[in-house]
Amino acid sequence: MSYTVFALKWRPNNFDEVVGQPHIVSTLKSAIEKNRMANAYLLAGPRGIGKTSTARILAKALNCKEGTTVNPCGKCSSCLEISQSRSLDVIEIDGASNTGVEDVRSLRENVKFAPTSGKFKIYIIDEVHMLSTAAFNALLKTLEEPPEFVKFLFATTHPDKIPSTVLSRCQRLDFRRISTMEIVSQLDKIVKSEKISVDREVLLAIAKTSDGALRDAESILDQLVAFSKGKISLKDVISILGLVEQEALFEITDKIIRKDPKKALSLLNRIIDDGKDINVFLNNLIEHFRNLMIAKVSKGDPKLIDLPLDICERLLKQAQSLTLEEIFTVFNVLANTQEMAKRLDSLRIPLEVSIVRLSYDKKNPEVSLETKKPIFNQESPLREKESSKAESPAEREDLEEPPKSVTDITLDSVRAVWQNILDSLGRVKISAATYLSEGELSKLQGNLLTVSFPKSHSLHKESLERRENKEIIEKNLAEALNTPLRVSFILSAETKPKSDDSGNTFIRSVMDVFGGRVVKEE
Repeated sequence: MSYTVFALKWRPNNFDEVVGQPHIVSTLKSAIEKNRMANAYLLAGPRGIGKTSTARILAKALNCKEGTTVNPCGKCSSCLEISQSRSLDVIEIDGASNTGVEDVRSLRENVKFAPTSGKFKIYIIDEVHMLSTAAFNALLKTLEEPPEFVKFLFATTHPDKIPSTVLSRCQRLDFRRISTMEIVSQLDKIVKSEKISVDREVLLAIAKTSDGALRDAESILDQLVAFSKGKISLKDVISILGLVEQEALFEITDKIIRKDPKKALSLLNRIIDDGKDINVFLNNLIEHFRNLMIAKVSKGDPKLIDLPLDICERLLKQAQSLTLEEIFTVFNVLANTQEMAKRLDSLRIPLEVSIVRLSYDKKNPEVSLETKKPIFNQESPLREKESSKAESPAEREDLEEPPKSVTDITLDSVRAVWQNILDSLGRVKISAATYLSEGELSKLQGNLLTVSFPKSHSLHKESLERRENKEIIEKNLAEALNTPLRVSFILSAETKPKSDDSGNTFIRSVMDVFGGRVVKEE
């Protein structure tokens, strides 16, 4: 007996077996019970979620020998023929292979003939959006006024490509992506029935990889069964699919929270050396911080996170060590990493810099940004004097620059030290420095410095206006300019985006991490 792949063997045979689409099942059952079936239905949604399977179940429900019913018997000749795709009354057409107007004209001619044995003649057209414009136009009249014994069931992954004239003649049923836990539940049912030995973490990893497509998940499980010898382990999944372990995401986030750049970089290097796709890792890390955000806001609601309860609890615990503002900062840094990777045609270097930047702490001696050595490591006369003789308090006081008055400070003098202010601020609170770097120095009036942002950056303005952020910024201003200044933030439609800002942000990040400075600027 030939082998049947799981995606076909476990295809639903009745409405109750359809996974993850209760709203669709409820609508169709109600229409059948009330005898209010439309001439045409459009089944729209992503791949591998049950559109064609549902169309076949509906065809069986309408043509079952037991009569039109929401529970087709599955045993009569009509039900069996439909399941095996050999029914003369249920015609399945591949829209991708039959795109021309001549194909539709042939369909229009055959529509006139009554069904051979069933009550209805049913046309299931898969990927209907692939039909040409002329083919759609040729179908319109038949679609609007078909013979009473004809039903059209269209399936598509791109409903936006279907002409509005066709959409208006169909009842649309929107299928949704199947949740991770619903896929895990179905896979668990399959492995138990097939007597496959597998860890539950494996099913979770498969479900996450499938991105809401149950058919993809079943195909991956099929592949793993063929690959493994005995029990399927998480190591097998990671080996075949190149996945990043959930544990690695928690671990690298811990390094960021604990400000341990050396171990964070070592972990990233290990992940890369293990052959993991860096793009997959970055996307998984972004998703992990998304889950941390949801966990923090929702108190770990599993329905919103769509992960097992034990992982949701771990996410909630880890999220308690981060503020929402810090999570937003990570999103911003990782998004910039993706943009810079496109410019450099490489992801590893931007990702390494971002990981170090996120996990840097000025108290960590292994990556100290406190002392920035000159490029040739030459000592100045003053430095030599300092190393040979320690100043007395009185001598240090003489060397200190006297405080400047507000009238001595100009907007240009602020601009001259602005980058130093941002660097200094970044060592204390990286989120505030990141937001502030997006602003533009607008004016200095008395002791009030105004920084403006584009209207699209209202989040930056609101964050920086918080008391703790303003205090840190004003403290850094006072230290850099040797005079107290107040700062205010405004939204301005006239604020122009900085040219090539993502590149400048990345360069500033590299300089900040490795203690660099601009030697010559062309």
